[in-house]
Amino acid sequence: MIEATVLYRREGNVGIITLNRPERLNAITVELLRDLLTQFETAREDQETAVIILTGAGKAFCAGEDLKETAAGKSIETWVEEAEGFQEVEKAILGLGKPLIAAVGGYAVGGGSSFAMCCDIRIAADDARFGFPETGVGLTVTMAGTKLLTQLVGLGKAKELIFTADIIDAEEAARIGLINAVVPRAELLDTSLAMARKIGERSPLALRLSRIAIDQGLDASFDQILEIETRQLLQCVGTDNYKTFVETKLAEMKRG
Repeated sequence: MIEATVLYRREGNVGIITLNRPERLNAITVELLRDLLTQFETAREDQETAVIILTGAGKAFCAGEDLKETAAGKSIETWVEEAEGFQEVEKAILGLGKPLIAAVGGYAVGGGSSFAMCCDIRIAADDARFGFPETGVGLTVTMAGTKLLTQLVGLGKAKELIFTADIIDAEEAARIGLINAVVPRAELLDTSLAMARKIGERSPLALRLSRIAIDQGLDASFDQILEIETRQLLQCVGTDNYKTFVETKLAEMKRG
């Protein structure tokens, strides 16, 4: 039986989605995109999952486009299906309703870097490598990567990375704001799980609404984001969602 190219499992209230083509450094194919969409939907519907981690099996997070497959020749229909798959993955991530953490080890280049940037938080191993080699092989960045990279590192640095196709290490990625933290490779999953569990202790409704506000706020006016935040606050209050968390916090303060 052939194992799926993307796997899903849960540890407590943390769902773990694993890209599973280690023999090809988890390079992207149409099949992998389909399986990734399936597992995002599984994680979204899993009522026991509060936070999701996206990672890769083996040595790499994701080496981007499978150049061996590309060199063998792909029909325009396959290219269209792949491009549409990238779009659907981005839409699925936006619609998850749960925080998504990238746990990045080894290469995360091309589409792999885009996968990581689509996540809310990025934790990288010290052996991680990031870059956008697309221009060097006659292709362009996908999955809203041009927008996400510019938001994370700024316009000038985004153009430099895409135009030169340079590969940078984890320390440089952290310095320019592409990732949140760098940890030893052996501690990557444990560190990611620890952050996921910390986030998972918060109100699921407040997390979902905050995620929406942050994402929508990138393109909203000041007045629009004020309206979004007010509407979300009243939604929390209207459902009495906050009362248990307030009581817990007061108990913690009393003990502390």
